[in-house]
Amino acid sequence: MNLHHIPDREITERPDAYAGPNLSPRGLRLRPRELAGGVFALMATTPPKDNNGVIAGRDAALVVDAGITPEVARLIQDRVAELTDSPLRYLVNTTYHGDHTFGNAAFGPGTVVVSSRANRDAMTDLDFEKDVRGANMYGDEAILDAVTSWRRPDVVFDGRAEIDLGGRVVELWHFGPGNGPGDTVVHVPDAGVAWTGNLLCHAGIAHMLLQGGPQPYLRTLQAMRQALPDVRTIVPGHGPMGDAATAIDALTAYLERLDDEVASAVRQGLTLDRTIRTCTDPWAQSLDPGLVTALSAYRLPPGTAEAGIRALCQNLHRLNVLATYRLYGGAPA
Repeated sequence: MNLHHIPDREITERPDAYAGPNLSPRGLRLRPRELAGGVFALMATTPPKDNNGVIAGRDAALVVDAGITPEVARLIQDRVAELTDSPLRYLVNTTYHGDHTFGNAAFGPGTVVVSSRANRDAMTDLDFEKDVRGANMYGDEAILDAVTSWRRPDVVFDGRAEIDLGGRVVELWHFGPGNGPGDTVVHVPDAGVAWTGNLLCHAGIAHMLLQGGPQPYLRTLQAMRQALPDVRTIVPGHGPMGDAATAIDALTAYLERLDDEVASAVRQGLTLDRTIRTCTDPWAQSLDPGLVTALSAYRLPPGTAEAGIRALCQNLHRLNVLATYRLYGGAPA
């Protein structure tokens, strides 16, 4: 039982009747939310479609994540032009996943793409990545035909880096593996805000163990908590913004229980199906009340966002059990 192994690729196996997050950009709108002067969250109007961000200083602006297609990347750049006069000089990828990076190529040569070394090292097989993300396009797979190249980061870092935008320094952190091997956090110290990509979402949302198990993820969250105690607000890659400390606490509790329950099931020789049935599903009855309040802010018919996110969380939980079961040496199907 290898509790700390990080696979070279994300798991492609899925539970029966699995339905993952809808990543199609059809109908995508990005609503700016100003969090501090020159600091904007670009929030997708329908969760769990991708969020982005714009951070502006006196001399330059920085964008968080590039979108899933060149068209989305151009939409993001249009928003930048509306929000700041500072020239767009930097683009940070929080993960290597295509919904965050396929738009890289639509940013001009004057924009430097930055990410963790682990993210860049994972960006090697465009066809595989398009196949994996295409499984979450819900009939819009052909939209990805517009993605013909995969621009990798121009600059990479290990651990920590800083970007000076002129009167504002942005910190980039790679605390370790979580959702993927290279999860990158974009921290704006003077605003108390961090963009967390797929690493950390609003408390009560199910995360995805796509390339590693609970133990490495827990170490990464502990490192983030210690390094960034003053972060108040997180802007996740998907779903509503939330309180940083509450989100870390909730995910830590979930991963610790998942780790204990799946490891116990594997030791007992339980089948995958029985393990999925045995492990505690926090979304079996309802969503966390704080998450319900956050989702109510979306301009959607009453209950739509809540029902969709709860169904998604239950699917992601089953995927997390499966992924952990396989990593821990559970019996093959």
